[in-house]
Amino acid sequence: MSARLEADHLYKVFGRRQDQAVERLRAGADREELRADGTTAAVIDASFTVDPGQIFVVMGLSGSGKSTLLRMLNGLLEPTAGHVRFDGRDLTALGDRELREVRARKISMVFQHFALFPHRSVLDNAAYGLAVQGVPRAEREKRAARALELCGLAGWETSWPDELSGGMQQRVGLARALATDADLLLMDESFSALDPLIRRDMQDQLLTLQKTLKKTIVFITHDLNEAMRLGDRIAVMRDGRIVQNGTAEDILLRPADDYVASFIQDVDRSRVLTAGAVMDTSVTADAPLCRCETASPTTPFAELCAISARVPHRVSVVDGAGRLVGVVPRQRLLGFLGDETADPVPCDAPDGKVAAHA
Repeated sequence: MSARLEADHLYKVFGRRQDQAVERLRAGADREELRADGTTAAVIDASFTVDPGQIFVVMGLSGSGKSTLLRMLNGLLEPTAGHVRFDGRDLTALGDRELREVRARKISMVFQHFALFPHRSVLDNAAYGLAVQGVPRAEREKRAARALELCGLAGWETSWPDELSGGMQQRVGLARALATDADLLLMDESFSALDPLIRRDMQDQLLTLQKTLKKTIVFITHDLNEAMRLGDRIAVMRDGRIVQNGTAEDILLRPADDYVASFIQDVDRSRVLTAGAVMDTSVTADAPLCRCETASPTTPFAELCAISARVPHRVSVVDGAGRLVGVVPRQRLLGFLGDETADPVPCDAPDGKVAAHA
Protein backbone atom coordinates (compact mmCIF):
# COMPACT_ATOMS: atom_id res chain seq x y z
CA MET A 1 0.00 0.00 0.00
CA SER A 2 1.50 3.32 -1.09
CA ALA A 3 1.47 6.29 1.26
CA ARG A 4 -1.27 8.88 0.86
CA LEU A 5 0.95 11.64 2.24
CA GLU A 6 4.73 11.90 2.42
CA ALA A 7 6.90 14.58 4.01
CA ASP A 8 10.41 14.32 2.62
CA HIS A 9 13.15 16.13 4.58
CA LEU A 10 11.11 19.29 5.15
CA TYR A 11 12.73 22.49 6.41
CA LYS A 12 11.08 25.82 7.11
CA VAL A 13 13.31 28.76 7.95
CA PHE A 14 12.19 32.35 8.54
CA GLY A 15 14.56 35.28 8.28
CA ARG A 16 17.68 36.07 6.29
CA ARG A 17 19.71 33.78 4.03
CA GLN A 18 17.30 30.88 4.35
CA ASP A 19 19.08 28.51 1.95
CA GLN A 20 22.36 29.10 3.78
CA ALA A 21 20.59 28.42 7.08
CA VAL A 22 19.36 25.05 5.78
CA GLU A 23 22.90 24.09 4.81
CA ARG A 24 24.11 25.05 8.29
CA LEU A 25 21.37 22.91 9.86
CA ARG A 26 22.34 19.97 7.66
CA ALA A 27 25.92 20.43 8.81
CA GLY A 28 24.88 20.17 12.47
CA ALA A 29 24.02 23.72 13.56
CA ASP A 30 21.18 24.05 16.06
CA ARG A 31 18.32 26.51 16.39
CA GLU A 32 20.09 28.75 18.87
CA GLU A 33 23.06 29.32 16.56
CA LEU A 34 20.72 30.44 13.79
CA ARG A 35 18.63 32.58 16.11
CA ALA A 36 21.72 34.53 17.12
CA ASP A 37 22.07 35.50 13.44
CA GLY A 38 18.44 36.61 13.15
CA THR A 39 17.12 33.40 11.56
CA THR A 40 14.41 31.13 12.96
CA ALA A 41 14.36 27.43 12.08
CA ALA A 42 10.73 26.40 12.63
CA VAL A 43 10.93 22.89 11.11
CA ILE A 44 14.14 20.94 10.67
CA ASP A 45 14.51 17.84 8.47
CA ALA A 46 11.01 16.44 9.07
CA SER A 47 10.23 13.18 7.27
CA PHE A 48 7.27 10.81 7.64
CA THR A 49 4.58 8.99 5.70
CA VAL A 50 0.85 8.66 6.37
CA ASP A 51 -1.02 5.67 4.97
CA PRO A 52 -4.60 5.86 3.64
CA GLY A 53 -7.15 5.72 6.46
CA GLN A 54 -4.57 6.44 9.17
CA ILE A 55 -4.73 9.05 11.93
CA PHE A 56 -1.23 10.51 12.19
CA VAL A 57 -0.76 12.74 15.25
CA VAL A 58 1.97 15.36 15.52
CA MET A 59 2.47 16.47 19.11
CA GLY A 60 4.80 18.79 20.93
CA LEU A 61 4.92 21.86 23.15
CA SER A 62 4.22 25.37 21.88
CA GLY A 63 7.01 26.48 19.56
CA SER A 64 8.01 22.93 18.61
CA GLY A 65 7.10 23.54 14.95
CA LYS A 66 4.03 21.32 14.64
CA SER A 67 1.61 23.94 13.27
CA THR A 68 4.21 25.23 10.81
CA LEU A 69 4.71 21.65 9.64
CA LEU A 70 0.96 21.23 9.13
CA ARG A 71 0.76 24.37 7.00
CA MET A 72 3.44 23.05 4.70
CA LEU A 73 1.41 19.90 4.09
CA ASN A 74 -1.29 21.78 2.16
CA GLY A 75 0.87 24.53 0.73
CA LEU A 76 -0.21 27.38 3.01
CA LEU A 77 3.51 27.71 3.72
CA GLU A 78 6.16 26.93 1.15
CA PRO A 79 8.99 24.72 2.47
CA THR A 80 12.45 26.25 2.45
CA ALA A 81 13.68 22.80 1.43
CA GLY A 82 12.19 19.35 0.99
CA HIS A 83 9.04 17.98 -0.62
CA VAL A 84 5.42 17.17 0.22
CA ARG A 85 3.83 14.41 -1.87
CA PHE A 86 0.11 13.71 -1.86
CA ASP A 87 -0.95 10.51 -3.64
CA GLY A 88 2.45 10.59 -5.33
CA ARG A 89 2.03 14.17 -6.56
CA ASP A 90 4.67 16.69 -5.48
CA LEU A 91 2.65 19.58 -4.01
CA THR A 92 5.77 21.71 -3.65
CA ALA A 93 6.14 21.73 -7.45
CA LEU A 94 2.59 22.96 -8.18
CA GLY A 95 1.65 26.46 -9.24
CA ASP A 96 -0.71 28.59 -7.20
CA ARG A 97 -3.79 27.69 -9.26
CA GLU A 98 -3.12 23.94 -9.11
CA LEU A 99 -2.46 24.14 -5.40
CA ARG A 100 -5.73 25.98 -4.76
CA GLU A 101 -7.54 23.25 -6.70
CA VAL A 102 -5.96 20.53 -4.54
CA ARG A 103 -6.88 22.40 -1.35
CA ALA A 104 -10.45 22.92 -2.55
CA ARG A 105 -11.12 19.31 -3.50
CA LYS A 106 -8.59 16.97 -1.91
CA ILE A 107 -7.48 18.48 1.42
CA SER A 108 -9.71 19.97 4.13
CA MET A 109 -8.66 21.75 7.30
CA VAL A 110 -10.33 21.91 10.71
CA PHE A 111 -9.13 24.88 12.75
CA GLN A 112 -8.71 25.37 16.49
CA HIS A 113 -11.10 28.31 16.78
CA PHE A 114 -13.93 27.01 14.58
CA ALA A 115 -13.55 29.73 11.86
CA LEU A 116 -17.30 29.85 11.27
CA PHE A 117 -19.00 32.72 9.42
CA PRO A 118 -21.31 34.43 11.94
CA HIS A 119 -23.62 35.74 9.17
CA ARG A 120 -24.18 32.27 7.66
CA SER A 121 -26.48 29.55 8.98
CA VAL A 122 -25.09 26.27 10.28
CA LEU A 123 -26.05 24.61 7.00
CA ASP A 124 -24.39 27.32 4.90
CA ASN A 125 -21.26 27.12 7.03
CA ALA A 126 -21.09 23.36 6.52
CA ALA A 127 -21.64 23.83 2.78
CA TYR A 128 -19.03 26.58 2.36
CA GLY A 129 -16.27 24.35 0.96
CA LEU A 130 -18.69 22.96 -1.59
CA ALA A 131 -19.70 26.48 -2.59
CA VAL A 132 -16.03 27.26 -3.24
CA GLN A 133 -15.89 24.18 -5.46
CA GLY A 134 -18.88 25.49 -7.46
CA VAL A 135 -21.22 22.65 -6.45
CA PRO A 136 -24.87 23.54 -7.25
CA ARG A 137 -26.85 24.77 -4.24
CA ALA A 138 -29.25 21.84 -3.96
CA GLU A 139 -26.43 19.31 -4.08
CA ARG A 140 -24.20 21.13 -1.61
CA GLU A 141 -27.06 21.57 0.87
CA LYS A 142 -27.84 17.87 0.63
CA ARG A 143 -24.20 16.91 1.25
CA ALA A 144 -23.80 19.47 4.03
CA ALA A 145 -26.95 18.22 5.77
CA ARG A 146 -25.61 14.68 5.62
CA ALA A 147 -22.29 15.80 7.11
CA LEU A 148 -24.08 17.63 9.91
CA GLU A 149 -26.11 14.50 10.62
CA LEU A 150 -22.89 12.46 10.85
CA CYS A 151 -21.58 14.99 13.37
CA GLY A 152 -24.73 14.84 15.51
CA LEU A 153 -26.18 18.19 14.41
CA ALA A 154 -29.33 17.12 12.56
CA GLY A 155 -32.04 19.70 13.29
CA TRP A 156 -29.63 22.61 13.75
CA GLU A 157 -29.27 23.48 10.05
CA THR A 158 -31.11 26.82 10.26
CA SER A 159 -29.44 27.96 13.50
CA TRP A 160 -26.74 30.63 13.69
CA PRO A 161 -23.23 29.90 15.03
CA ASP A 162 -23.71 32.10 18.12
CA GLU A 163 -26.67 29.92 19.13
CA LEU A 164 -24.39 26.88 19.45
CA SER A 165 -22.09 25.80 22.25
CA GLY A 166 -18.35 25.63 21.63
CA GLY A 167 -18.45 21.89 21.09
CA MET A 168 -21.32 22.21 18.63
CA GLN A 169 -19.50 24.94 16.72
CA GLN A 170 -16.48 22.65 16.41
CA ARG A 171 -18.78 19.95 15.07
CA VAL A 172 -19.88 22.38 12.36
CA GLY A 173 -16.23 22.92 11.47
CA LEU A 174 -15.73 19.16 11.25
CA ALA A 175 -18.91 18.78 9.17
CA ARG A 176 -17.64 21.44 6.76
CA ALA A 177 -14.45 19.44 6.25
CA LEU A 178 -16.35 16.17 5.80
CA ALA A 179 -18.88 17.64 3.36
CA THR A 180 -16.22 18.16 0.70
CA ASP A 181 -15.37 14.45 0.87
CA ALA A 182 -11.69 15.37 0.87
CA ASP A 183 -9.17 12.54 0.99
CA LEU A 184 -7.04 14.25 3.67
CA LEU A 185 -8.13 16.11 6.81
CA LEU A 186 -5.66 18.42 8.55
CA MET A 187 -6.71 19.20 12.13
CA ASP A 188 -4.74 21.92 13.93
CA GLU A 189 -5.32 21.77 17.71
CA SER A 190 -8.96 21.34 16.74
CA PHE A 191 -10.22 20.36 20.20
CA SER A 192 -7.86 22.31 22.45
CA ALA A 193 -10.22 25.30 22.90
CA LEU A 194 -12.91 23.04 24.38
CA ASP A 195 -13.44 22.15 28.02
CA PRO A 196 -12.26 18.63 29.01
CA LEU A 197 -15.66 16.88 28.85
CA ILE A 198 -16.58 18.34 25.46
CA ARG A 199 -13.07 17.67 24.22
CA ARG A 200 -13.35 14.00 25.07
CA ASP A 201 -16.77 13.89 23.43
CA MET A 202 -15.26 15.33 20.24
CA GLN A 203 -12.50 12.71 20.36
CA ASP A 204 -15.18 10.02 20.63
CA GLN A 205 -17.02 11.61 17.71
CA LEU A 206 -13.89 11.61 15.55
CA LEU A 207 -13.07 7.98 16.33
CA THR A 208 -16.67 6.93 15.61
CA LEU A 209 -16.67 8.76 12.29
CA GLN A 210 -13.30 7.30 11.38
CA LYS A 211 -14.62 3.74 11.72
CA THR A 212 -17.08 4.51 8.93
CA LEU A 213 -15.35 7.11 6.77
CA LYS A 214 -11.73 5.91 7.07
CA LYS A 215 -10.28 9.31 6.25
CA THR A 216 -6.57 10.05 6.24
CA ILE A 217 -6.01 12.53 9.08
CA VAL A 218 -3.07 14.57 10.33
CA PHE A 219 -3.96 15.78 13.81
CA ILE A 220 -1.91 18.40 15.70
CA THR A 221 -2.01 18.50 19.51
CA HIS A 222 0.08 19.42 22.53
CA ASP A 223 -1.85 16.92 24.71
CA LEU A 224 -0.16 13.52 24.96
CA ASN A 225 -3.25 11.74 26.28
CA GLU A 226 -5.19 13.02 23.25
CA ALA A 227 -2.37 11.88 20.96
CA MET A 228 -2.31 8.43 22.54
CA ARG A 229 -6.08 8.10 22.27
CA LEU A 230 -6.41 9.17 18.65
CA GLY A 231 -3.19 8.34 16.88
CA ASP A 232 -2.45 5.22 14.85
CA ARG A 233 1.05 6.70 14.72
CA ILE A 234 2.49 9.64 16.65
CA ALA A 235 5.36 11.98 15.82
CA VAL A 236 6.83 13.84 18.80
CA MET A 237 8.43 17.20 17.92
CA ARG A 238 10.98 19.21 19.85
CA ASP A 239 12.70 22.40 18.69
CA GLY A 240 11.58 21.88 15.11
CA ARG A 241 12.68 18.25 14.83
CA ILE A 242 10.75 14.99 14.99
CA VAL A 243 12.48 13.15 17.83
CA GLN A 244 10.32 10.01 17.71
CA ASN A 245 7.79 8.55 15.30
CA GLY A 246 5.90 5.40 16.26
CA THR A 247 2.76 3.86 17.70
CA ALA A 248 1.46 4.86 21.12
CA GLU A 249 2.85 1.61 22.51
CA ASP A 250 6.26 2.27 20.93
CA ILE A 251 6.46 5.66 22.59
CA LEU A 252 5.22 4.43 25.97
CA LEU A 253 7.47 1.39 26.13
CA ARG A 254 10.50 2.57 24.16
CA PRO A 255 10.86 6.38 24.48
CA ALA A 256 13.61 7.64 22.17
CA ASP A 257 15.23 9.98 24.69
CA ASP A 258 14.81 11.68 28.07
CA TYR A 259 12.61 14.37 26.55
CA VAL A 260 10.04 11.83 25.33
CA ALA A 261 10.35 9.87 28.59
CA SER A 262 9.48 13.01 30.56
CA PHE A 263 6.41 13.52 28.36
CA ILE A 264 4.95 10.10 29.07
CA GLN A 265 5.38 10.11 32.86
CA ASP A 266 1.77 11.05 33.57
CA VAL A 267 0.09 9.04 30.81
CA ASP A 268 -2.57 6.54 31.92
CA ARG A 269 -0.94 3.41 30.49
CA SER A 270 -4.03 1.28 31.09
CA ARG A 271 -5.84 3.27 28.36
CA VAL A 272 -3.13 2.66 25.78
CA LEU A 273 -1.42 -0.68 26.30
CA THR A 274 -2.76 -4.03 25.08
CA ALA A 275 -1.97 -7.65 25.87
CA GLY A 276 0.22 -7.79 22.76
CA ALA A 277 2.39 -4.98 24.10
CA VAL A 278 2.98 -6.41 27.58
CA MET A 279 3.02 -10.18 27.03
CA ASP A 280 6.13 -12.30 27.41
CA THR A 281 6.78 -13.83 23.99
CA SER A 282 9.61 -16.13 25.08
CA VAL A 283 7.10 -19.01 25.26
CA THR A 284 6.85 -21.43 22.35
CA ALA A 285 3.79 -22.49 20.39
CA ASP A 286 3.81 -25.93 22.02
CA ALA A 287 4.10 -24.61 25.58
CA PRO A 288 1.29 -25.60 27.97
CA LEU A 289 -1.80 -23.43 27.47
CA CYS A 290 -3.76 -22.21 30.49
CA ARG A 291 -7.28 -23.36 29.56
CA CYS A 292 -9.13 -20.95 31.79
CA GLU A 293 -9.76 -17.42 30.49
CA THR A 294 -7.45 -16.22 27.74
CA ALA A 295 -6.74 -12.88 26.07
CA SER A 296 -6.01 -11.86 22.49
CA PRO A 297 -3.11 -9.56 21.52
CA THR A 298 -5.59 -6.68 21.16
CA THR A 299 -7.21 -7.13 24.59
CA PRO A 300 -7.04 -3.74 26.38
CA PHE A 301 -4.79 -3.52 29.42
CA ALA A 302 -7.66 -2.81 31.83
CA GLU A 303 -9.53 -5.90 30.63
CA LEU A 304 -6.33 -7.92 30.91
CA CYS A 305 -6.01 -6.87 34.56
CA ALA A 306 -9.59 -8.01 35.19
CA ILE A 307 -8.85 -11.43 33.67
CA SER A 308 -5.68 -11.75 35.73
CA ALA A 309 -7.66 -11.01 38.90
CA ARG A 310 -10.05 -13.88 38.13
CA VAL A 311 -7.53 -16.65 37.39
CA PRO A 312 -4.93 -18.21 39.74
CA HIS A 313 -2.17 -18.28 37.11
CA ARG A 314 -0.68 -16.10 34.45
CA VAL A 315 -2.93 -15.16 31.52
CA SER A 316 -2.38 -16.92 28.19
CA VAL A 317 -2.51 -14.75 25.07
CA VAL A 318 -3.76 -16.58 21.96
CA ASP A 319 -4.12 -15.58 18.32
CA GLY A 320 -7.20 -15.98 16.13
CA ALA A 321 -6.40 -19.65 15.53
CA GLY A 322 -6.14 -20.37 19.26
CA ARG A 323 -2.33 -20.64 19.21
CA LEU A 324 -0.39 -19.48 22.24
CA VAL A 325 1.61 -16.35 21.36
CA GLY A 326 2.54 -15.09 24.82
CA VAL A 327 1.76 -15.04 28.52
CA VAL A 328 1.23 -12.27 31.07
CA PRO A 329 2.07 -12.94 34.73
CA ARG A 330 0.47 -10.68 37.33
CA GLN A 331 3.87 -9.32 38.28
CA ARG A 332 4.37 -8.20 34.70
CA LEU A 333 1.09 -6.27 34.74
CA LEU A 334 2.13 -4.44 37.88
CA GLY A 335 5.55 -3.84 36.42
CA PHE A 336 4.20 -2.16 33.30
CA LEU A 337 1.98 0.09 35.37
CA GLY A 338 5.12 1.10 37.23
CA ASP A 339 7.18 1.39 34.02
CA GLU A 340 9.13 -1.78 34.71
CA THR A 341 9.14 -5.27 33.22
CA ALA A 342 9.07 -8.50 35.14
CA ASP A 343 10.32 -12.03 34.67
CA PRO A 344 7.66 -14.48 33.49
CA VAL A 345 5.99 -16.88 35.87
CA PRO A 346 5.52 -20.52 34.74
CA CYS A 347 2.04 -21.12 33.33
CA ASP A 348 1.50 -24.18 35.49
CA ALA A 349 2.92 -22.62 38.66
CA PRO A 350 0.97 -23.40 41.80
CA ASP A 351 -1.16 -20.68 43.36
CA GLY A 352 1.36 -19.98 46.09
CA LYS A 353 4.16 -19.34 43.60
CA VAL A 354 1.99 -17.01 41.56
CA ALA A 355 1.01 -15.13 44.68
CA ALA A 356 4.66 -14.75 45.62
CA HIS A 357 5.46 -13.31 42.19
CA ALA A 358 2.44 -11.02 42.18
